Amino acid sequence: MNRTERARITLDRLRDNIPSPETELRYRNEYELIIAVILSAQCTDARVNMVTPDLFEAFPTLEDLAAATPEQVYPLIKSVTYPNNKSKHLVGMAQTALDAFGGQIPSGVKDLMKLPGVGRKTAQVVASVAFDVDALPVDTHVFRVANRIGLVKDATTPHAVERQLKRVIPKADWGEAHHLLILHGRYTCTARNPKCDACPLTDACVYYERLQKLPDPLDALDPKKGRYYCKTRDHYFDDPATHVDRYDVEQIACPRCGSMNVFDAKTGATTKQVKDFRVN
Repeated sequence: MNRTERARITLDRLRDNIPSPETELRYRNEYELIIAVILSAQCTDARVNMVTPDLFEAFPTLEDLAAATPEQVYPLIKSVTYPNNKSKHLVGMAQTALDAFGGQIPSGVKDLMKLPGVGRKTAQVVASVAFDVDALPVDTHVFRVANRIGLVKDATTPHAVERQLKRVIPKADWGEAHHLLILHGRYTCTARNPKCDACPLTDACVYYERLQKLPDPLDALDPKKGRYYCKTRDHYFDDPATHVDRYDVEQIACPRCGSMNVFDAKTGATTKQVKDFRVN
């Protein structure tokens, strides 16, 4: 199937499994939304939702936040990632919104990106969620899921993923697709140990197809003879070489023959890995 067909199948099935796709950040207006999204960078929504009630109570309006100092904001957000930088960004965002946009959160992506702490992804989330602007933000979940399923090809940056997704997903579906892919990545196609047994997309997923092609485990290997076993040359070894395969994944290889048909002598499992597109 081509990528457009794969995208259609993906959205149809995720709609059936995720009936109400929307952000899990808690907010009441665009002011609170942009704060929550800035705080959510490299941080979980659950953690952000723990700190924002007190933050919104302390600084209920844009004017209140603009009049604050980063030192006043920091204690309220110190449990999120990078609280020092985010304290400065929040105050700077509020001050810029007052000075450059008349005390309003701008609705356009380009204008939003003029605010401190607001990059392309944050700007697109706010524009899409708060102002219903057609946008398809790419975070780590969307990046991973889109690559794993095969909705994009050779897309190594979030911007490249965004461009390719926009070619295969109808514009009217961009906002919904963003939430569906995030939630699928957050709860099913997780970074570590994805729950393929609970996934509705396995027959349309390139990552799952490649997993099925991995060699079966071998029985009766003897770890006393060496840490690894090369099936190609039928011998054991302790110190492996490495080779990069055609998918740009570094694999353990036999130091004698270079074969990547290598198994862990203790577990019998193959050492081959499928590219999982995790962002470290």
